[in-house]
Amino acid sequence: MKKIFSFLIAMLFSATALFAQKAVSIFNGKDLAGWTIHGTEKWYVDNKGELVCESGPDKQYGYLSTDKAYKNFDLTLEFKQSADGNSGVFFRSSIDGVKISGWQAEVAPPGHNTGGIYESYGRGWLIKPAPEKDKFLKYGKWNTYRIKVVGDEVTTWLNGHEMIHLKDEKIGEGNGFIALQIHDGGGIKVNWKNIKIKEL
Repeated sequence: MKKIFSFLIAMLFSATALFAQKAVSIFNGKDLAGWTIHGTEKWYVDNKGELVCESGPDKQYGYLSTDKAYKNFDLTLEFKQSADGNSGVFFRSSIDGVKISGWQAEVAPPGHNTGGIYESYGRGWLIKPAPEKDKFLKYGKWNTYRIKVVGDEVTTWLNGHEMIHLKDEKIGEGNGFIALQIHDGGGIKVNWKNIKIKEL
């Protein structure tokens, strides 16, 4: 009986430890290991250990995707819009050239729906944050962005404030990588750091 009890306790601790897994870093602050560049726009790590995306001479869309696919996760990262700042974080996505299929948690200048969800080459905007939430964006400064995707539900937070919550059947069926975006048009520069994910 004592052995059975000890076994059950051990199993409980093991399950608890598994459930309480910590977020892991998916950007090492040194290079782009674990990521793939799509397109001709610029992606590099600067001397501060920050990931930088910057428009190149072609002024087209560009993406940096994880080599690994993520289905259910809780992602946090920090971004700073140094120039135009029109970017985003794609999830459950796939790509052909620079034509990406999936969903984007928007990163944009003031008044352009940071925290909203956009379906690329599909239905377009699925949900935008309430206009009064735009005040939570610290343009030109570091922002903390959190994106949680579980089943058919997506929630985003900007600097600790919930921006949107969405239930969508099509998102629930999706699967694929996470990707950062450079929007087309040129003149864009965004810095990123502390990119961490907890798989759920």
